[in-house]
Amino acid sequence: MSDGLDPGVDQVLAGRRAALLDLDGTLVDSEPANQAAYRAYFTARGWDAGPEVLRAFAGRRGEEVFAQLPGPWTGEDTDALVEGVLSHLDHEAHPLRPVPGAAELVRRLHAAGVAIALVTSAGRWWAERAIGDVLGIRDLFAELVTAETTSAGKPDPSPYLAGAAALGVPPADAVALEDTVPGVRSALSAGVGLVIGIATGTSPQVLLDGGAHRVVAGPAELLRS
Repeated sequence: MSDGLDPGVDQVLAGRRAALLDLDGTLVDSEPANQAAYRAYFTARGWDAGPEVLRAFAGRRGEEVFAQLPGPWTGEDTDALVEGVLSHLDHEAHPLRPVPGAAELVRRLHAAGVAIALVTSAGRWWAERAIGDVLGIRDLFAELVTAETTSAGKPDPSPYLAGAAALGVPPADAVALEDTVPGVRSALSAGVGLVIGIATGTSPQVLLDGGAHRVVAGPAELLRS
């Protein structure tokens, strides 16, 4: 890491050896599209799923939620269920947009010498599209931890353990940015030293109750003027 901190980055973040960043809801505003896809799929199947059911899928691998959450899908092939949801994604109706400040935060962390890994529950194809086509910062990520990387997803610690290991740093020396409680718990159970909740879709109090050490409204709040 360089001796001087980038003046545009929160000193607590720039002082870390590594940043482990969630994707959906943290860097890319994709949750409206994701939630709409689940709603459309459930409607097509004739299933009545309320907001609490939709929230259960946020920040987690769809196949794991389908396998663990009782519902009309119980007993069905989880991979087929996820494919059904993906077939209802409509990015024309719900365009993918960067979360304000996300791309600039990654650029400034990289400039400050902080190693950066993406740690997402999504598949690699989605991750590559999001940080490449949507954010335009693919080359700033040293590693990508996706659904294909570990056998268990968030809130299991495996994704964040894999992210830290890939960057060659102890989890305690890293910062994690997460917008959901399952993601926060994954980072905490992996021993990540600083876990910051990003309150783009979950209330600050819920993230704090989930264990986040600190909560901000969004990545832009972590950029100093």
